[in-house]
Amino acid sequence: MPAHVAIIMDGNGRWAKKRLLNRVRGHEQGMETVRNIVRTAREMGVSALTLYAFSTENWARPKAEVMALMALLRRFLKSERPDMMENHIRLTAIGELDRLPPEVRADLDETMARTAANDGMRLSLALSYGGRAEVVHAARAMAEKVRAGALDPSAITEETLSQHLYTRDLPDPDLMIRTSGEMRLSNFLIWQLAYAEFFITPTLWPDFTPEEFRDIITAYGQRERRFGKV
Repeated sequence: MPAHVAIIMDGNGRWAKKRLLNRVRGHEQGMETVRNIVRTAREMGVSALTLYAFSTENWARPKAEVMALMALLRRFLKSERPDMMENHIRLTAIGELDRLPPEVRADLDETMARTAANDGMRLSLALSYGGRAEVVHAARAMAEKVRAGALDPSAITEETLSQHLYTRDLPDPDLMIRTSGEMRLSNFLIWQLAYAEFFITPTLWPDFTPEEFRDIITAYGQRERRFGKV
């Protein structure tokens, strides 16, 4: 069982286009998939689940679509609070959260506060997130410490940088799943995924089922992880 699973949830727009629907309908259906996969991961004993929900690049999408995504996020945060509490799921978020609309940030902060003491699965939403921006943020934080005399440049290691990332209190993902068949990271956890196992499925995110998730977890258990060793 992987301790930490990261998912690039891709294909909402194409799912809607195939059905001659508005892209927002694809995002709405994708939110249902999020609910199902979160519950399945919790039932299977996954310790941490990180979902790529909104990238820094997504801000460049049409304003109406961005507003709809923010509204869906607020709906998810409010509707899933009882389930998170019942199943001891702790919600956290990574990314440039200050860029979120105030009302979204307020709902996010409230849900994180309410679930902070939960000791079950850790659900982390990557919101307004970019992997390169995260590394730059970490480099600036270390540079400030060096300038203040609190950090010796010669003492900087991979662990030092990891401790300045948004994910510093999470283990690196063991498994990364990407839906829709695209073969790229799309600026997601570019440091943390160095030794993760990758599974790419052609299934569009709204069609991704708990059964397929379980199958991928089973296949992961059959892989041999050598971390560069023999």
